[in-house]
Amino acid sequence: MAMPKRNKSKDNPYTLGYDEDKKTYTVEFEDNKKIIHKIEISEKVYEAFDSFELEDISQIHKYRSHIEHSEVYEETLYKRMLILPTSIEEKVEKKIIFDDIKEVINSLPEVQKRRLRKYYFDDMTLEEIANEENCTKVAVKYSIDIALEKISKKFKN
Repeated sequence: MAMPKRNKSKDNPYTLGYDEDKKTYTVEFEDNKKIIHKIEISEKVYEAFDSFELEDISQIHKYRSHIEHSEVYEETLYKRMLILPTSIEEKVEKKIIFDDIKEVINSLPEVQKRRLRKYYFDDMTLEEIANEENCTKVAVKYSIDIALEKISKKFKN
């Protein structure tokens, strides 16, 4: 009779066994002095221990399942949301910042504004903008850098 391999609680102080040669049941445990004892027990005692161990394992599984369930439905669902709720304060703050950025961009010279829009909003490369406007890539980059510097200065104040 082979003993089943079981996941058992770390707090379970004993291990059940069956000696094939002697045809006897055993329980093995470690005492408080770290000495391991192996004791022969009757089949009825073995069955009682086995029953307790199975109940223990069942309780461990229920507990783990409960923890996993709790994590999914209480703590992690909020984090898993695709769109997190935004507070009114956050919405107002974003609107103010957006309006400020829009105002600063609109105050830029037309060339800088146009190149900034093409580069950041139309996803054009510096080379594509330069070809379209019949100028050098360096000129386009310079315009965009100056525009970003002006925007940055407005927000530092």
